[in-house]
Amino acid sequence: MRDLALIALYAALGAAVAGVLGALALRAVRRRSVAVSLAVLTAAAVGAMLAGTLAVAEAMFLSRHDLAVVTTVGAVGALTATATALLLGRWVIAGHRALERAAGGLGEDGTFTAPSGPMPAELASLARAMAEAGDRLAASRERERALEASRRELVAWISHDLRTPLAGLRAMAEALEDGIAGDPDRYHRRIRGEVERLSAMVGDLFDLSRIQAGSLALSPTRMSVYDLISDAIAGADPLARELGVKLADAGVEPVPVEVDGREMSRVLANLLVNAIRRTPPDGTVAVAARREHDAVVLSVTDECGGIRPEDLPRVFDTGWRGEDARTPPSGAGLGLAIVRGIVEAHAGRTEVHNIPGGCRFDIRLPAPA
Repeated sequence: MRDLALIALYAALGAAVAGVLGALALRAVRRRSVAVSLAVLTAAAVGAMLAGTLAVAEAMFLSRHDLAVVTTVGAVGALTATATALLLGRWVIAGHRALERAAGGLGEDGTFTAPSGPMPAELASLARAMAEAGDRLAASRERERALEASRRELVAWISHDLRTPLAGLRAMAEALEDGIAGDPDRYHRRIRGEVERLSAMVGDLFDLSRIQAGSLALSPTRMSVYDLISDAIAGADPLARELGVKLADAGVEPVPVEVDGREMSRVLANLLVNAIRRTPPDGTVAVAARREHDAVVLSVTDECGGIRPEDLPRVFDTGWRGEDARTPPSGAGLGLAIVRGIVEAHAGRTEVHNIPGGCRFDIRLPAPA
């Protein structure tokens, strides 16, 4: 037992010296290729074994013949292990270079196609993560293009809608100034009406900017959806009577919601006004509310004849109107964008679906606990 302990001690001392030298070598090549690091690591491992053997031999525990045999076997093993480490390193480097080439597509066109060849599990996992990141980046770029297109449309519509009332205001002001206005009171009423239109457009732009900037301050309170819808219907009833449209209750369950009453009333008012203006005389606009699992769904259904399927995804985009605009002639295509922004600020979502003879707008809000 004593001899065995001495052999272990000498072997440990020799291996420790070789290990320290190997660690220093690894530190020196830490910025080099992984193949070099693997070769150094393998050489350090085999060197530790040989160093331990030589230390034992120096203590005269091995004969010269046995030492030669062990040294020869160790040297052959070292060469084989080093060659294997270099092959492994080349395989890892090849996978890395293929991944690097594939990653170049992220900067060029935003796409990433993972290399088809075999790679170590770590590189394969990295490739999957980069593929997912590429998909998210492509979706983000698509959203950015859509937003940019919406901004351009918004600027065009706002420029057009501002130019028309401003031209009318200038003409009426000049007529009053020159004293050629036959009925000054009528001109004053028209000027006031145009100013109110402009004020409403500027207010919508300001509110939309606050929503998109995330600075919309909400004061949610618990209330019955029945009361919320009743107030919205009462506010829209004069317009419905003027245009000959009937407002109907399509089933409103008295379920509770936790929302900012003022902002959610604006959401329903915008949807009702749009629905009333797009519904022909003697048509019906129906409002409903129901609970579905963990959500409260508010619905506004009209008889507008439906929306083109290719336009459905853009209905809530900023500034979008489509060929048959869902906004009144004085609008700027901001009403439904404001609806979506307010609903999303409540952690909800908006949807629109075509139904026979018209379409249905759904607002999904989280049900209170």
